[in-house]
Amino acid sequence: MDFNAEELRSRRQRFAAAMNARCPDWDTAALTDPVNQYYFTGTIQDGIVLIRRDAGNPRGSALFYGVRRSFYRAEQESPLFKDPADRAETLAPMRSYRDIAEKTGADLGKLYLEGDTFPLAALERLGKYFSFSGSGSGPAGFLDPVIQDLRGVKSQAELSLIRRSGEAHRAVLEEAVPGLLREGMSEAEFMGELAAAMYRHGYQGLNRFHQSHGGITIGQIGFGANSLYPSMFDGPGGAKGDSPAAPLSADHSRRLSRGDAVFVDIGFGVRGYHSDKTQVYFFGAGPPQIFEKAHRFCLAVQTRLAERLVPGAVPAKIYQDITASLSEEDLDCFMGVDNRHRVKFLGHGVGLTIDEAPVIAAGFDKPLEENMVIALEPKKGVPGIGMAGVEDTYIVTPRGGVCVTGGGKEIIQVKA
Repeated sequence: MDFNAEELRSRRQRFAAAMNARCPDWDTAALTDPVNQYYFTGTIQDGIVLIRRDAGNPRGSALFYGVRRSFYRAEQESPLFKDPADRAETLAPMRSYRDIAEKTGADLGKLYLEGDTFPLAALERLGKYFSFSGSGSGPAGFLDPVIQDLRGVKSQAELSLIRRSGEAHRAVLEEAVPGLLREGMSEAEFMGELAAAMYRHGYQGLNRFHQSHGGITIGQIGFGANSLYPSMFDGPGGAKGDSPAAPLSADHSRRLSRGDAVFVDIGFGVRGYHSDKTQVYFFGAGPPQIFEKAHRFCLAVQTRLAERLVPGAVPAKIYQDITASLSEEDLDCFMGVDNRHRVKFLGHGVGLTIDEAPVIAAGFDKPLEENMVIALEPKKGVPGIGMAGVEDTYIVTPRGGVCVTGGGKEIIQVKA
């Protein structure tokens, strides 16, 4: 077990307090998202978590976890539910939501759900066996802002796992990848060998995203101008992929040649917690001056961003200040493969998923807090050559961002 019962109960207590402050009419929160199940229970199963408001409980709430499969694993993995007399925490097997209603009662009161991920079919099934009311025009209110803020600030146990991920991530990209690149290999061959290196360094086997990204595998990689091929992925880099059916994989036909830029943007994860890092290489030759200039510009932007990752700083203000300071030349293809495909952020939160709050972008006005974790990724497309730039993961501290992935690196030159 990575987290003890007290840490999980502390999360639930902070959740109840935040709901009382932001959604004072709430009675029940229903969660089916696997990551949220893990955050509150320490296990991921086919089930549903109900957090019920309970003013008489010292933690302000009670938790009921109904599990369809595997109840055995839930019992073994979660540090909760060990005291049968504790009515604030209940784990029960279920075949359908009817089984839960029989145990908890059918009235959920004012119900809040995960707006981004709670399935409509699950809501309809809840409606067959429970009565509840919602907020506004919908059948239920949305929990997402509360949970995003809660998960944004990491505990020391969470930071420990993120640091482990970051160090392994650094080792893969800075030490292992140069030895994998060889003339004539395809992007797909490289991705397979990259995956093997990641597993050897303790990779958990998947990168989780809150929003759907269409089946991303290891990350975005590209030889030469393939890294400038636009994709539906909400990031500054590109990738051609295997085909229109698998656009975020790797190209089987593109072979590595001398003088190619190599773009590697991958997530890494250890026991649920991620880091995010990008490294750029040049194979068999030194990079052209225009490419090196773009890369060093991105390094300088990353340094400026990291200095401002202090408690109390406002993400929207950081974004505004940095972008306003850039010239037209700087902004040309900045944060995009070209000027038609640019993203409007400079960094994003990282944790149980790779795309968490906060985001260094306009509209994010809530000040940063100590122990938030943010990936900073200034990147710049260089036409005809490839994607330049960096990405590293930082912890917000009073001294500024502390990097856990090694820090922005110059282009790594690899001999053919």
